[in-house]
Amino acid sequence: MCVVTPVNPPPLDRTSPPQLTEAWRQLAATLPEAVRVRVLRAVYGDPRAAVELVPLLTGRQATGLDPLPTEPARLAPLLLRERRAEIRALPDDTRLLLLLAAADQYPVATDAFLRAVMAARLDTRSLDAAEAAGIAHAGAGGVVFRDAWTRIAAYETGSPADRRDVHRLLARVLGGAGETPWRSWHRGAGAPGPSARLAAELGAAAHKAATAGRLPLARPLAERAAVLCPEPPERARLVARAAAYAWQSGDGDRARRLAAAGTDDALTGVLALRAGNASEAFDALLTGVVRVGVVARGVASRTVDAGTEHLLGTEHLLARATEAAIYTGDVRRLREAARVADRLGAVPPGTLGGLVAAFDGRYEDARDLLRAAAGQCGPGGDPTVLVHAAIAALLLGDHTRAATATVRAAASARARGTPVAVAQAMEFRAYADFWTGRPRAGEAAAVDGLWQAHATGQDNGACHLQAALAMFAALTGDADLCRERAATARSYALAHGLGLPAALAQWALAFLDLGSGRFAAAAARLRALAGFGPGHGHRAIRHLATPHYVEAAVRTGDTRVARVAHADYDRWASTVRSPDDLALSARCHALLAPGAEAVDHYRTALGLHSHGTRDFERARTELLFGSALRRLRRRTEARDRLHSALEAFESFGAPHCADQARTELRALGTPARSGSDTPTAHRLTAQQLLVARMAAEGATNREIAARLALSPRTIDHHLRGVFTRLGIRSRIELVRIVAETDAVET
Repeated sequence: MCVVTPVNPPPLDRTSPPQLTEAWRQLAATLPEAVRVRVLRAVYGDPRAAVELVPLLTGRQATGLDPLPTEPARLAPLLLRERRAEIRALPDDTRLLLLLAAADQYPVATDAFLRAVMAARLDTRSLDAAEAAGIAHAGAGGVVFRDAWTRIAAYETGSPADRRDVHRLLARVLGGAGETPWRSWHRGAGAPGPSARLAAELGAAAHKAATAGRLPLARPLAERAAVLCPEPPERARLVARAAAYAWQSGDGDRARRLAAAGTDDALTGVLALRAGNASEAFDALLTGVVRVGVVARGVASRTVDAGTEHLLGTEHLLARATEAAIYTGDVRRLREAARVADRLGAVPPGTLGGLVAAFDGRYEDARDLLRAAAGQCGPGGDPTVLVHAAIAALLLGDHTRAATATVRAAASARARGTPVAVAQAMEFRAYADFWTGRPRAGEAAAVDGLWQAHATGQDNGACHLQAALAMFAALTGDADLCRERAATARSYALAHGLGLPAALAQWALAFLDLGSGRFAAAAARLRALAGFGPGHGHRAIRHLATPHYVEAAVRTGDTRVARVAHADYDRWASTVRSPDDLALSARCHALLAPGAEAVDHYRTALGLHSHGTRDFERARTELLFGSALRRLRRRTEARDRLHSALEAFESFGAPHCADQARTELRALGTPARSGSDTPTAHRLTAQQLLVARMAAEGATNREIAARLALSPRTIDHHLRGVFTRLGIRSRIELVRIVAETDAVET
């Protein structure tokens, strides 16, 4: 076995949390961010358990290639051994009560402890010994354990016979209406061996729980059903269901472990889509679509049952195959998915037909199909349908509808108990936030989505969010962070065939160059987007970035290719009639027009911007218009446009773009307000502001790093950025500025 050899932590004083935190900090620095988040989640946030687990990981687990262990005994064996010794030192009656309480709480919480105590006429005064030892105490609803590891130890110290007895006791008292799944769980947990009858009962209970949106309950029910099932084919089907439930409920490591034991192409494709090679995911998903489609017509034996039709049904798999093709940027695969859907007589998602039509140049057909898909964004809908509605709305330039669809997708996913869909909704919400000039809100949402993606094992989604965060950093002019995020995203994307985040990261770098006046570099990066393909580029991103390419190309004198790119963009904008796309097309007309002829195009663009939502692009249009007016010596109007652009850029927290406006104003001989007058909150990114507040409260860099699960090096980087943006040199000045900002906000 290949074992990671991390930085050796100092000897631990088991009663010293600061030492534990420092040891975890050293170990965490050796892990990718995704693994670090999942390790903490796996060990219930306990730094001691995390310190114990990391050296036990294989090389593939430590890099995120293989799932983490899920069995408690493999997560923190030494800690669990100590907790067991504490439990064994208690009187027999106390241990029995703790065993009963532990069985009642995990992995399925049934809230039947007090009823079981009364039914068995147990004496709860025996808990006094546990309380005196600091292990557990009696609460209003039952027993409160010191921590999760104590609860696990209380269960595992019981003999197999005692564990079966307490489960049977709990099953007997769970006789109320609506308590069937919980009663079935304890009946199954109390079984001494395989039982087809109990396996069927647990499978039915799992389906009922999943239908009711209780996926964290459905997963252990299906797993236990598989353990008790004596028939191998049925057992494999139950394991696949358990894996599907685990995935939907956000337990990616358990889902991957369970799926590895099966041969279901569809399930393998679903998992690979979010944490593997996107091209391979597409192939597995399309194989699953064909198999399920054939099954649905009664040609082959049953493969997908009522318990997993939401995740592994034909339409859902087509939606996932479409997403795989979107993430890869592979037009050939999109067309292949459309052909398979047509052959099976299945109803493909509107985004599939719309994208194929758009890439084939059938813009009217694409518009109609995408509008139909975008219209499916009502509240409470299927999160997958809502995410596709958001994608369609983004392609149509309807950013308000896209934002609404993604917010509703996340809310619906939470309400249905499927947190795995939340991160994906945040991926596409980031586009709407970026285009509508909400960098701080967008960055905060993307950071939250990034944590969700890491916690649920969706590394591909995390890569997409890293690229989105690079875009926000580009918008706010944080060059170092933009390059760091973009490099992280591109490195992962190229290794996993993800054209979408690779192209988005490239666009972020180009946008940073454009906003900083490096036009030749921006044009070169944007030209590279034409080389789309799995893991390299993306046709949709190339199309969306066309207005920026035209601007960069015109600034470098290369208008021939810019005119060709704009002609196609203008045809799409004229078809979908989005005010924002039409405004940007008019701006491209202005950039490509000679002298005074550009003025009318700029006026048209600003008129269209007033009906759209892309406020940041409106500010760039005013900057470009003001610059053109200055060159035409129309000083008064130029000054008004440039002041308007400057004010907008400062409100967006985009200092590099604001500097461009100031440069133009200085060329007019007009003084511009200093950036030091900008409110502090507008000059810092969301992450910088959070770090600044902690530093102002007296936290050290290492303490901030531990609280945010980041490395001290990253915190050093953020604080350097804070000091640079605020024009200060010491923490004393930082305390004063943060206090003044808080006073103003209050």
